[in-house]
Amino acid sequence: MNEALRLARKGRGTTSPNPMVGAVVVRSGRIVGRGYHRRAGGPHAEVFALEEAGPRARGADLYVTLEPCCHQGRTGPCTERIRAAGIARVQAAILDPAPQVNGRGVRILRRAGIPVAVGDGAAEASRLNEAYLLRVALRRPWVDLKMAATLDGKTADARGRSRWITGEEARLRVHELRWGTDAVLVGAGTVRADDPLLTARLGKRTREPLRVVLDGDLRLRVGARVLAAGDPSRVRIFAARGAPAAKRRALETRGAVVRTLPALASGRVSLLRVLRALAAEGVNRVLVEGGSTVAGGFLREGLVDRLHLFLAPKAIGRGKGLFESLGSIPLERALRFSIEETRRAGEDLEIRLVRSE
Repeated sequence: MNEALRLARKGRGTTSPNPMVGAVVVRSGRIVGRGYHRRAGGPHAEVFALEEAGPRARGADLYVTLEPCCHQGRTGPCTERIRAAGIARVQAAILDPAPQVNGRGVRILRRAGIPVAVGDGAAEASRLNEAYLLRVALRRPWVDLKMAATLDGKTADARGRSRWITGEEARLRVHELRWGTDAVLVGAGTVRADDPLLTARLGKRTREPLRVVLDGDLRLRVGARVLAAGDPSRVRIFAARGAPAAKRRALETRGAVVRTLPALASGRVSLLRVLRALAAEGVNRVLVEGGSTVAGGFLREGLVDRLHLFLAPKAIGRGKGLFESLGSIPLERALRFSIEETRRAGEDLEIRLVRSE
């Protein structure tokens, strides 16, 4: 199962809305077939592993990190491929909670006379597909929030400048986070202040997650770099209904997809509605890189699943603080987090936290 999990990780950033899945075929104690799900719409991990094993699959064991599918989607049911290959036994790490599967794959295999055990590697498989599992359960993507601050908790100086709070290695780590996500989300204020590309750049490699901008009244410039960074059709702009129609047309002519939602009393759009719209597009994971206003909004609404905080060992005094839009929360009702990991990122410190219940 460890080898199947290792293979599954190779699908990071390319399989949504599907999960990451790895599979190996084992005969007489030796691996004779390996496979992983590479992209949505492509063959599943079991298919690659069974094809590599060929005739050696008959009487062999199949280890797979997720319950095999049993329905006709863009590919055929893996349960049928497993049965036809003559697999003798299946070990699955976890069940697939998708409504069209959710235990049916296991039952079909067992009715075909193939013993199925579930649970080996469950903790790691669940962590690997935490975003997929959450989207299925809550109908919204997993949210990673990235923030960078000085030692005295400032995200920008008194003139609003944030380039660069952290050093080169921390910024590289952010690009690694982008590489593994389906969408990068910021507020219109961040676009106006920093004019970011929001692409993932690792050496000579570039990847385009969806680039999402929250812009209630559509003040985004049509010449913003986010619209020029690759395919503009991969830009999603969420505006409030009643935003200027002419500006919407201009942005759509530029190639962006503009979506309107009912405005809240604040004039902004509902963050949960934004996430639900992205989930409907098959987005499993969102990386929020907005400033303190957007970050505070996601925290206040309980929509942050993991916080990546980069602390630079410098102090600037007056400036913009972390999560200023949270307002005032009594100490006894403070938002609480658990530290998952701390590590150096060059001269800076990365702290990874999850919300405590």
